[in-house]
Amino acid sequence: MTSSAGPVAFSSDGFGESARIGVVMSHGFTGSPVSLLDWAQYLANQGYAVRLPLLDGHGTTWQELARTPWQRWYASYEASYQELEQSTEVIVAAGLSMGGTLALRLAALQPVAGVVVVNPGLTIADPRARYASVLKYFMKSVPAIANNIKKEGLDEGAYARTPVAAVGQLYRLFRETVERLPSVTAPTLVFRSSVDPVVPESSLEVLQQRIGSDVLDIVRLENSYHVATMDHDAQLIFERSAQFIQHVTAGTSA
Repeated sequence: MTSSAGPVAFSSDGFGESARIGVVMSHGFTGSPVSLLDWAQYLANQGYAVRLPLLDGHGTTWQELARTPWQRWYASYEASYQELEQSTEVIVAAGLSMGGTLALRLAALQPVAGVVVVNPGLTIADPRARYASVLKYFMKSVPAIANNIKKEGLDEGAYARTPVAAVGQLYRLFRETVERLPSVTAPTLVFRSSVDPVVPESSLEVLQQRIGSDVLDIVRLENSYHVATMDHDAQLIFERSAQFIQHVTAGTSA
């Protein structure tokens, strides 16, 4: 993969590409589309048009990510939304971790039928994150946050190191997205792992306090860690999200 790669498009038996319901998905910070491939394919098999972009700055080196502002991560995601907009009637935004942050930001800025997020990030537990823009001059990277999966033997294709400069960008993205949460009025489904060493519980608390939607459903995942889309509860995520998408797009045939 390269950072210039276009979005991955999924279809099943010719229906996905011609579907009138689109789903735009995003992987997480330092990660790759690998973490969502099975989920994306599952939704495509239900007849939805699915796009899963490789976010700018990802899929190359952590040094490249260190040079990539968060606005370009979001631009990669929004470009896939705009692509789907040309061929679908309604779109649902979805994402894992920081990808969930992007999905919420998209929902605040663009019309979507619903939002589905897995362990979305809005806060960072480490207080040093707010000083990352300064710390980056003294510390280039820290150990990876990758592969936080309870199920053994799986690899999400993330970077081996986390660039401190990018942590500063992540902190800014979170802060900006929290400010926009009242503008998110679409029905929202959140999957939240009971054990998640990466995204703190305060992220869910902030979402509950600030989101503008009247519909916020939370499904607890008892047998998965952070990358739940590859973990023991993956099938639950796939099935419940498909039911949710069907519900919020009722009246539009896939």
